[in-house]
Amino acid sequence: MSEAALAEAPNTPAVFVIRAGENSAYLARTNVLRRRLGRVMKMWNLAAVATRVDFCRTSSRLEASLSHYLLARHLFPDDYPKRVKLRFPAYVKLVLSNPFPRTHVTARLSGGSSLYYGPFRSRASAEQFEARSLELFQVRRCQEDLEPRPDHPGCIYGEMNMCLRPCQEAVSPEEYRSEAGRLADFLNRDGTGLLNAARGARDRLSEEMDFEEAARQHKRLERIQAVIGMRDELAHELSRLNGVGITPGNDRDSINLWFMRQGWWLPPVGFPLNELSGSLDSRLRELVEQLEPGKGTAQERQEHLAILAGWQYSSFRDGEWLPFEDFRHVPYRKLVNAVARQCSGARG
Repeated sequence: MSEAALAEAPNTPAVFVIRAGENSAYLARTNVLRRRLGRVMKMWNLAAVATRVDFCRTSSRLEASLSHYLLARHLFPDDYPKRVKLRFPAYVKLVLSNPFPRTHVTARLSGGSSLYYGPFRSRASAEQFEARSLELFQVRRCQEDLEPRPDHPGCIYGEMNMCLRPCQEAVSPEEYRSEAGRLADFLNRDGTGLLNAARGARDRLSEEMDFEEAARQHKRLERIQAVIGMRDELAHELSRLNGVGITPGNDRDSINLWFMRQGWWLPPVGFPLNELSGSLDSRLRELVEQLEPGKGTAQERQEHLAILAGWQYSSFRDGEWLPFEDFRHVPYRKLVNAVARQCSGARG
């Protein structure tokens, strides 16, 4: 790359590729393209061997992360996770394929019969949520593959009446799976079902003037609320992890919308701000209706969620993340307000 060509490169955030022949390439992302190119060329003496330099400008950290990731997948299919330094977040996994379902914390997603709840900010955060959630149910904490028998030694949780003791055949496999199903429902609905049941029981007991039992239900209600309050903002059962990232566009007259469906990113949508036809609400509704379903492998989902967590949980995040339960119930008023805020920032 000549000095004249280097001088013409914009000094803006970008993802770039330096090619040396057909099989060699250097991929990176930067906040100051011209300066970074100059340093790389000088440090490794690439000016004499570089045959081509390609770059794409990025307007947000989310766009930079996704562009870097997609290019790395294409250029380096064997080791792209290491090259882009993907940091996989933690999840609480409910293993439903086990005859006696159990939970554990993991950073890996698989395509088996399991329920995943996350992503969390850290493994410690996921472990704390798992431990406190299990206090609400009599589901086992042990990780062994059980072979129930009456003389099984059991554990302290069974002695404390915090486990149904399927290992000792204190309950049938069906009864134990019913309790595990209650835990699955708790995770699937972010605790709302258990919360409403406890609130309803407390109110009913109060009306019946059974104040002692109502007080116990109130204590249980407070425990449930405390557990729900512990979950990180992105933590959901993954089939319900839907939302949109709203970030600045590459010019003052646009923003970018990054929709996620069930943990997979959809292709980004450039949203012009100077479009005069129709209201902002109607334009957004029309856009969402035209979105195609997004699917992929468990590995791709794991990688997409790693990028979302890395952006959302970072202290230097730009733009906004707006979650919603499904694409039939997009909170358009909140989306309009978020777009308006980004418009103000882009034009300010």
